Amino acid sequence: MSKIKLEYIWLDGYNPEQNIRSKTKILDAKELEDGIKVSDLPVWSFDGSSTQQASGDNSDCLLQPVYMVKDPTREGGYIVLCEVLNADWTPHSSNTRHKLSKVSKIAAKHKFWFAFEQEYVLTNVQDKPLGFPTVGYPQPQGKYYCGIGTSNVEGRDLVEEHMDVCLEAGLDITGINAEVMIGQWEYQIMSKNTLRAADELIISRYLLIKLMERYQVVVNLSPKPVEGDWNGSGMHVNFSTHETREQGGEKLFTDICDNLGFFHQEHIEVYGKDNEKRLTGLHETQSIDKFSFGVSDRGSSIRIPISTVKNNWKGYLEDRRPASNGDPYLILSKLVDTVATSLKTQIFHEA
Repeated sequence: MSKIKLEYIWLDGYNPEQNIRSKTKILDAKELEDGIKVSDLPVWSFDGSSTQQASGDNSDCLLQPVYMVKDPTREGGYIVLCEVLNADWTPHSSNTRHKLSKVSKIAAKHKFWFAFEQEYVLTNVQDKPLGFPTVGYPQPQGKYYCGIGTSNVEGRDLVEEHMDVCLEAGLDITGINAEVMIGQWEYQIMSKNTLRAADELIISRYLLIKLMERYQVVVNLSPKPVEGDWNGSGMHVNFSTHETREQGGEKLFTDICDNLGFFHQEHIEVYGKDNEKRLTGLHETQSIDKFSFGVSDRGSSIRIPISTVKNNWKGYLEDRRPASNGDPYLILSKLVDTVATSLKTQIFHEA
């Protein structure tokens, strides 16, 4: 009898940085004869006391399937992203996706587009970045960013394999590149649907972490993997709305940036654990306790791309503050809320 492998994945209850968990459900193909839809997949319970999502005397939590893609690591399999529910079917307190879904109508109204730049460092099991010698340090940063050649790049085969499995899964990954520190890489992933952007970011992380198991390589998402004169890892978020793409204007962009500055501390609170170690004002960052924006300025909190300015101030902005380990659901919830408020103010003034 034909079987289908479904890998249920979810975010656990660890705070302030959740982990991705997964377990496999096997279903008979005949149970899904009319085609596989995520809405037809069963809710599945798990032991929340082992994931910091329940106590041992009341341990059952529920996995509600919400998004599904093909699993490129298993023939005929699927990866099933789930929200965590309490036993009474209410959203669990750790369910940050539910928080983003609350602003999804606002995001759809303004036609938000989001693109993540996910940076990470590949390390050995002793937490030493690939390309670092056993003792001491490699050559200083300079030649590694978008570098080629054996002395300038580490882990390319692994990174390209991850890119391929993401494409096979149907994720909208748009590029990869070596980053400023050796052993550090980045991939870009985007969506014109707000929830989908965050969902696919989580699935892409899952695929990366799982893939590296084969090679005994660790994916380090820490914002500052190596202390000293080495770049940290961020997760820049590029965003636009119908208004920024079609209406445009310097005042519109300035109003958005001013409002982001007004709520700066609220954003920082959900932009990732240990982000203060990265946002120091050095290594292409602004200090965590300051806010700034500028055209083509990678040392600012918000960068306005030169392409946007040259396109008659129509286009997108880049939030450079989020850390590599940030929760995409919380980050996008805050961005949608703050930017949408700016747009309402702009429209009101013009009226």
